Amino acid sequence: MTSTSRIQQLLRFLEEDPDDAFTQYALALEYRKTEPAKAAELFSELISRHPDYLPAYYMAAMLQAEMGKVAEAIGLLEKGIALATRLKDYSTLRELNEAKQQLES
Repeated sequence: MTSTSRIQQLLRFLEEDPDDAFTQYALALEYRKTEPAKAAELFSELISRHPDYLPAYYMAAMLQAEMGKVAEAIGLLEKGIALATRLKDYSTLRELNEAKQQLES
């Protein structure tokens, strides 16, 4: 399945359930490969609509860093760190902290 066909399929899924966080996340990941600005917009919308969707913070931050927006990436990681701490998701917390340290060095 090509990226374009995956995007089309995910868009159909979103039409059926526009509030599905996982589908929004998957769509942003697909757009990340070909349209990073569109992916960044989708990640931002996802985090705004579903602030407790923890996986979005890491991927959104990595995309911002790839786009040269390191301060924005660190800000997203800090929000993810706070959420992971609140959710007691220590594996994700470690991953977010490591990413933040790498960006700060």
